[in-house]
Amino acid sequence: MTKTELIHEVSKATGATQAVVGKVLNAALETIETELSQGNKVILTGFGTFYVKDCAEREYRNPRTGEKVIALATKRPAFKAGRGFKEKIVL
Repeated sequence: MTKTELIHEVSKATGATQAVVGKVLNAALETIETELSQGNKVILTGFGTFYVKDCAEREYRNPRTGEKVIALATKRPAFKAGRGFKEKIVL
């Protein structure tokens, strides 16, 4: 499902216009991005938690040259599904 399809489905389910649903969805996603960029968690009870994961510096080998390369420490966005969300998608 694409973002456009999601907006369409939410619009049908709520009776709101696609323009309004699009603005709300964009605002929600921007808020999540802003909070994560500040190092905060975003917890959506029953759905899951968005958080920032610290990835340590590591060494790997370039497969083409065999040369050792150091990957610097970095931060990555992560998501952990909540119990309610997991229960709905388990087959």
